[in-house]
Order: sequence, then C-alpha cells, then structure tokens
Amino acid sequence: MAKSTSKALILIFVQTIALIWAYELGFTQDLNAQALSELVYEHLQNRIETELVLPNTAIEDEYTFTTSRLSRFYGRRNYLPAWISNDGPLPQVDALIKTIREANREGLMPDEYNLGEIEDKLREIRQSKDTNTPIDPSTLVSLDILLTEAFLTYGSHLLDGRVNPEKIEASWYPNRYEVDLVLLLQAALGSNTVEESLHSLIPEDQRYTRMRQALRHYRDIAARGGWNSVPDGPKIKKGDSGARVQELRKRLIAEGYLEGDLSANKDLYDDLLEQAISKYQDNHGLKVDGIVGRDTIASLNVSVEDRVRQIELNMERMRWLPRELGKRYVLINIPNFQLEVVENDEPLIHMRAVVGKHSDPSPVLSSEITYLVLNPSWHVPSSIATSEILKELRTDPTYLAKNDIKVYKIADGTRREINPDTVNWNQVSEKNFDYRFRQRPGSKNVLGRVKFIFPNPFDVYLHDTSSPELFTKFVRSFSHGCMRVEKPMELAEFLMRDDAEWTRENILNAINKRSEKTVWLPEPIPLHIAYLTAWVDKDGSVQFRNDIYGLDKVLDEAWGQRDKTLSLSDESPNP
Repeated sequence: MAKSTSKALILIFVQTIALIWAYELGFTQDLNAQALSELVYEHLQNRIETELVLPNTAIEDEYTFTTSRLSRFYGRRNYLPAWISNDGPLPQVDALIKTIREANREGLMPDEYNLGEIEDKLREIRQSKDTNTPIDPSTLVSLDILLTEAFLTYGSHLLDGRVNPEKIEASWYPNRYEVDLVLLLQAALGSNTVEESLHSLIPEDQRYTRMRQALRHYRDIAARGGWNSVPDGPKIKKGDSGARVQELRKRLIAEGYLEGDLSANKDLYDDLLEQAISKYQDNHGLKVDGIVGRDTIASLNVSVEDRVRQIELNMERMRWLPRELGKRYVLINIPNFQLEVVENDEPLIHMRAVVGKHSDPSPVLSSEITYLVLNPSWHVPSSIATSEILKELRTDPTYLAKNDIKVYKIADGTRREINPDTVNWNQVSEKNFDYRFRQRPGSKNVLGRVKFIFPNPFDVYLHDTSSPELFTKFVRSFSHGCMRVEKPMELAEFLMRDDAEWTRENILNAINKRSEKTVWLPEPIPLHIAYLTAWVDKDGSVQFRNDIYGLDKVLDEAWGQRDKTLSLSDESPNP
C-alpha cells in the first residue's frame, strides 16, 4: 500500500514541479502564440471576469472552492481555452469523458460532473464541423468551462470526498489531502495524462479497492432482480421445514451464501443452511448461533438497493481517511465495537471495545497515541457529575466514599478538598455546582489500570475499565465518548515494545505499586477512529454493521443536497 501510494504522490509531485518550471520559462507566452480564435478568447475572458465574481469571504463550500479554482486556472492561462483549438475539441476531452463515465465505480454519479451537458455540446460542435457550419464561440467557451469544472470537481471528490464531514457532524475530524488541483490539471493537459492524473487521486488502500469490488457485486445482484424477503414468524432452526425455510434458502442463494442446488430437500433447515446462516450472522455483527430470530430476519430483509447505498456511503468515508495510515497503527471502528492493531498491513491484535452511546458519541478522527498513564485518576467531567453522580448522592449519601471519590470546592479560581458530608447534595444542582470530583486510582476506578492519551479537541482517550462484563455484550455503546479496550495490557505492551525498560512485566510491576505514573511512548503511534458500517475483510467477506449513530442517513441526506450549479457553465447572452 505504501509503495503504490508513494508512486501516486510522486506522479503528482513531478507534474506539479514540471508545471511550475514551465511557467517560469514562459509557458504562458507559448500559449499566447497558439493560433486560437480571438473571438473565443474574448468570450472566455468575458465569461470568467463578469460572471465569476467571488465574495471576499473565507472559502467554505464546494461551490466557492470550484469557482475559485476555475478563476485561478483560467487567470494563469491568460484566459486561453484548455480543451479546444481552432480545429475543435482536443483528444483529451474524450479521455476526461471516459474517466467521468467510470465515476460510478467509486460510488459517485457521472451526471454530477456535467456529463450530459458536455456530451450535448460536444455533439453539437462535431455536427457543425461535419457539416461545415460555423461554430458559435459561446458554445466552445461553455464546453471548455464545463470540462474544466468537471475535472476540478471530480478530482476534489476523489481527493477529499463528495461531502464535507464537518458539515454533517461536529465530532468528525476530517483529514485533508493537500493537492493543488489547478496545477494538476494544467500539468495533465500539458502531458496528455488527464485520465492518469484523476486515477492518481483514487485511494489506493486495499480496503477501498475491495469495497469497489463489493459495490460491483451487489449492483450485479440488484440488476438480476435483488433478493426475496423472509416472512416474519417464529424462530427458524436446524431441523425445521416449511415454506419459510424455502424462502430463507432462496434469500441466501441470491446473496451468494449458498450455492444454487445444495440439497434435494429445499424446505428442510439442514446443516449446510445452518452453516450459511452462521456465516451470514458473523458478517453482519449478529449473534452467531445458526438460529434465525428477529434480528437476523430484520437484517436479511434489508434490500439489496439499501446495501448498495451502504457500500457507497462507506466508500465516501474511506475517502475521508488519511492516505497513509502508518506502517503500524491502531484502528477503532465504532459500529463494529472493535480495536485492531495493524503492522505492515497485517492485523496483529484484535480486541473488543466499548464506544460512546448515541447521546455521547465517540468522535471520528486521526491522531497519535503519545503516552500512557498507569493507575490513572479519573477527573469526573462536570456533565457526568451533575447528570449522574448527583442523582446517586440523593439516594445514597455514601456513594462518594464507596467509590473512592474525593470532592473539591472551587472558589476564587482555586480548589480545596472538602468533606463531602458537609454538603447538602439535595440542594446542589447543575446551576450552582461549583465542585470537582476525582476518583483515586484503584480497583474501583472506572478508567481501570491504564489510559492511552492522544491529542484531540474532544478530550477523549482510550482506557481500561472496572466493568469488563460489558465486553460480553454484542452492542457495546455505553460510554460518554471515551473508548474502553478489552486487552489494555496487550495494547500497552505493543505501544512500548521499542522501549526495553517497559516490558509487560515492568508495566505490571508499576501498576501494582498503585501510584499514578505517566509513561511516554518511544515514538507516537498513529490512531484512527473510523465510522464504517460496511467494509470488506482480506478474505473477501463483505461486512455490514448497524448504523448505531444514525450517520448513514445523515450522510445520505447531505449527499442528496446538490450544490449550486455554476451559471457561467450555461449559455449566457453577451452584455
């Protein structure tokens, strides 16, 4: 993965440097020397200068980004057309059209990149040429702008995604991949590499590549008519028979979990059918018991069209991820409730995780784990203190002592420890709460024996827990945003393995001393917290998970809100 990504980066770098070098040597003067129609030049300059007026504000939305890039692109060319000559459209027009037609492979829609308008104007221009009819210069200008806009917009979507994640969810922390698309386009035109340049922006991570294959597979199923529903009713288990078993078998065959004719007795729930259901359950985050109950039927009855869309939405999220995840890194997928340690693209450690509940979601971000805290204290956030601990105190005045929680009074910018028995907690509310709670290290501490710190604006971290029984649950969204890990010692040992002083034995010895201690990692380790409700394992198994935060729907709705179209792409009367 790293080698292929580096090759793409080298391509972009070389093209960009070549372009800058060309400008320095007077590339603009060479363009001016081309035999272009003066009338086309005037139309193009007029269209850009009079209709592409940007407000003096910060660039925020895609419309402003695109118009800004268009203005800069043509300004650097002295308003000379990029895609046409006196003889008509250049061959690179067809290369761009071919590439845009393939946008659906990326879960994107070709029509969003002016494809229909481009083909209409191209057809009009070529018909005029075939019949020796004069071509309206404004038609040539419109085509040129449409093509440039298509390259810049499609390139932006491949690079950073169709939707800005910050616009739909405040806790998403996007990773921008810095490429100057204006320079890339000019270099691509100069080197006749339009198709290759756009392809270089497609994520090269194998997870994304496998999702492209899954998208094609599920679209093929949809084209064949999709799959049937399994009627509601009592649980279905091995040994059962009847019409519902027949429908269940048909359903699994349609998705590829069963071959077409594995059993002569089609209405019997046999061993092969049980194995197929168990595999299906495992691939959908369900309890693997081979019994078709309510949750399994609900999952089976999700339409293939919805699964296709789910794959498309998660390909979009993969475009938000950093292009380089790291040689070794920690990955948490929130809807899967799992943490994975990866090195050289191979998973080394798997463990269950507890993530934030719907009202306190864990954020999506990329950062680096920089240090651990052994035997951490828990400085209780005020929101938790007022919404949860105060309620406990009103029914049990000994709650703080039972849980080894110290109380501090805040006054004049300082805090001092006080006896909790001196406070009438029934008279304390969120409005007059001027206390701080700190839970001391120990067996009762909710952070457990170790926490893992990484810089982030949400004040969240990974940590051990004093409630390991939660890891036995299938749905593990219980926290206030921080993430609890099932095997903290294994994770700590991995993170500290390059420091000979901090072996597993020494880590445990330090914990047994019961004193709080900060331990810095030898070098920071990348951490990626993702929200993927669909992905494909290395063995080709397509995985789907429930949308626990409802973010698939939010993303789908944001995707459907088309950005403003550029008026200067349409025919406009001369002033």
